[in-house]
Amino acid sequence: MAAVSDRLPAFPWDKLEPYKKTAAAHPDGIVDLSVGTPVDPVPQLIRQALIEAADSPGYPTVWGTEALRDAITGWLRGRLGASAAGHRNVLPVVGSKELVAWLPTQLGLGAGDKVAYPRLAYPTYEVGARLCGAEAVVYDDPTELDPAGVKLLWLNSPSNPTGKVIPKEDLVRIVAWAREHGILLFSDECYLELGWEAEPVSVLHDDVCGGSYEGIVAVHSLSKRSNLAGYRAAFIAGDADVLGELLEIRKHGGMMTPAPVQAATVAALGDDRHVAEQRERYAARRAALRAALEAHGFRVEHSEASLYLWVTRDEPCWDTVAHLADLGILVAPGDFYGEAGARFVRVAFTATDERVEAAVKRLG
Repeated sequence: MAAVSDRLPAFPWDKLEPYKKTAAAHPDGIVDLSVGTPVDPVPQLIRQALIEAADSPGYPTVWGTEALRDAITGWLRGRLGASAAGHRNVLPVVGSKELVAWLPTQLGLGAGDKVAYPRLAYPTYEVGARLCGAEAVVYDDPTELDPAGVKLLWLNSPSNPTGKVIPKEDLVRIVAWAREHGILLFSDECYLELGWEAEPVSVLHDDVCGGSYEGIVAVHSLSKRSNLAGYRAAFIAGDADVLGELLEIRKHGGMMTPAPVQAATVAALGDDRHVAEQRERYAARRAALRAALEAHGFRVEHSEASLYLWVTRDEPCWDTVAHLADLGILVAPGDFYGEAGARFVRVAFTATDERVEAAVKRLG
């Protein structure tokens, strides 16, 4: 047991505990902006679909129901501009984090192979490489990497933590480079429907991939767009050969999305109204927090999309974490996401309206 866990970095969130205690001691309670977990209700039509499918005594399939595959492919064509998407191009997964962590292992990667991801990134990309014994490498521009030994390339747009969006022309260039060098490209697009000052584009868009999904896969989640983090509802889409291989492996591993969650996903992907309503909530919270942080002396960088503000006071990130904890506000230190974040903090705007208002008041 220890041999596997020893490969992994210390779980970063444990380091926040002392600051969480400080923030919780505030007379008006903690405002926790450290984790981007949804707090608003699950839309009623999704809950109803879950309830109606609750009598599911049999095993679900790993590939999902035909209705689920229809819903995913319809959404891919209508929302992402992936006009050629069919059933063989989709695969449901049990939440996107599980997929990110275990993908290199399921692809058969190991010692001597390289997994590349952005210099500032979600920590689970590195965890996935370490779990299988591959080498983790970071980049600023992936096309400047030495392609030798790179077997898996992660993109993340919109970025967690920075909110940066990769422009369409850069996606075209990166996809072409990965194909030229035979590198499998996975694009984590879980925040794609949360663009504020830029319009995120998928690698599956016809203009990016030329209508062919060869060598590319996109990762999508309903956690943020539909408040379904507790449902573990996600899917991947793209290269049929890659997904077919993963399907066989995942069937052996019993990696099945529960049948009621599959039904809820169908309902969620078929409704745009709740997505627009949730965007409005987040837009208001984002605007209020951004103005308060800037007035308090913070500088906001990137943050044109996603559920976070990437901010700095040009000091070590843990000094900023301590300062805000004294105000009863908990945020995530930038070095959780790589050394390049050592002077930044990530501020989530997923708290309730009441807690966001409390944070704004304290910052003022």
